[in-house]
Amino acid sequence: MSRTAPSAAALRVADLSQNSETAFALAPKPAELADLAAALDLSGLRKLRFEGTVRAFGTADWVLKASLGATITQPCSVTLEPVTTRIDVGVRRLFVRDFVEIDAPEAEMPEDDTIEPLTPWIDPHAVMIEALSLEIPEFPRSEGASLGETVLTEPGAEPLRDADLKSFAGLSGLRDQLKNDDDS
Repeated sequence: MSRTAPSAAALRVADLSQNSETAFALAPKPAELADLAAALDLSGLRKLRFEGTVRAFGTADWVLKASLGATITQPCSVTLEPVTTRIDVGVRRLFVRDFVEIDAPEAEMPEDDTIEPLTPWIDPHAVMIEALSLEIPEFPRSEGASLGETVLTEPGAEPLRDADLKSFAGLSGLRDQLKNDDDS
């Protein structure tokens, strides 16, 4: 059993009260925000706050419930202009003593993806970083940014446009034509 806490915010399970909630509130300082922004490949990170409680769940398990708030800045995936996103989400993790790890190469995802193995420590700091990383938009776009149309062709050939690739696009015109033929 590890006697060294994984972070300064980590809670040792043996020290938690079985009968009451243990509250926590994390608000990293600017230097840690800068390090975290660099690790998550963000242009900026501010107003990061993670607060909640840990309480007993049944006889041997523990549940963490918290709210995560952050303001992030990252480059637009189209124009590279800065895009600011506000994240406000609830976070829940159930730490289970009898956790069974599925070690099959093609195993299905469990229905409840909030279940974690119970270790000697519950680390709200690690949960905060994981929850934040899951909420970061993969392809942020600034307002009005679009990819435009891609036109690909060989020299001397008719250009193939996006509309040509949409196989059902011409069906509405065919339907209207058939309807007009029926009316005549």
